[in-house]
Amino acid sequence: MNWLIWLCFFAIFIGVLALDLGVLHRESKAMHVRQALGWTVVWIIVALSFAGLVYGVYEYQWFGWHAVGEDAPGGAEAALQYVTGYLLEWSLSVDNIFVIAIIFTFMKIPAQFQYRVLFWGIVGAIVLRGAMIAAGAALIHAFDWTFYLFGAILLYSAARMLKSDEEQFDPGKSVLVRIARRVYPVTDKLDGERFFTHVDGARAATPLFVTLLLVDFADVVFAVDSIPAIFAVTQEPFIVFTSNAFAILGLRSLYFAIAGLMMMFKYIKFSLIFILGFVGVKMILHHHFEISHAISLGVIVGFLAIGILASLWSTRREQRTQQ
Repeated sequence: MNWLIWLCFFAIFIGVLALDLGVLHRESKAMHVRQALGWTVVWIIVALSFAGLVYGVYEYQWFGWHAVGEDAPGGAEAALQYVTGYLLEWSLSVDNIFVIAIIFTFMKIPAQFQYRVLFWGIVGAIVLRGAMIAAGAALIHAFDWTFYLFGAILLYSAARMLKSDEEQFDPGKSVLVRIARRVYPVTDKLDGERFFTHVDGARAATPLFVTLLLVDFADVVFAVDSIPAIFAVTQEPFIVFTSNAFAILGLRSLYFAIAGLMMMFKYIKFSLIFILGFVGVKMILHHHFEISHAISLGVIVGFLAIGILASLWSTRREQRTQQ
């Protein structure tokens, strides 16, 4: 009967998406920072509230749920794993936001159409991440050495993030853009919020659709880092997928909140580097030394808090210096 709880989750998730785009954001308009911050809080509350369902499913076997494996977590542990995984994915998505901002700037997408691109980008990201999570779970259950591989990927990603500069990303040089232009006609002009339009009687994709492809491609690239990271927290497919899904769900409002305050959070990148490094080490030591989920949650929250506080302190100090 495990399919019933999956059906329940997708019903909740699709309902929230339909309410979001079909009712709350039917009109294409720019989202201001204060409004974005408000919606970010709402999505965080929704995601954390789902932890209650996770607790009931694993503790009381709601909807006939039966966890797979002998070491299946109890309700409290499952809820803790979900919250830890959610915060981990949510924090790692921050770095993705900077790349999305570059994509929107390069493609010259007006602010009022960006929310629609991010909405459908989330739909695509859920499908692609679902496939990647299924593949990752199969590898971990089949081969113990996958933990070492995933840990090495995370440590490499942390080192790469330390050396990289987001401004070096050039969407115009993307192979995906060149392939899209060869496979299907693409117009250089926007047609409102439409992904496709007609040019001289022929159907063509608008820059909005090309932007959607780039956003989904960027998410897949970052998922190579984030999905191995959450497998260090739990190998329960339901917890892995749902924590990923709710983290992505809040990405839209988080984007508008951070994009508007981007200069205030310049040290967040270093927090993400430390988080990736910590999770990478945890995966490599998985068979030798067990780090509790409570400690992992504390480390993630601690590094995020340090990055935010350091960024705010530096920004205020620069403002006082300029005065």
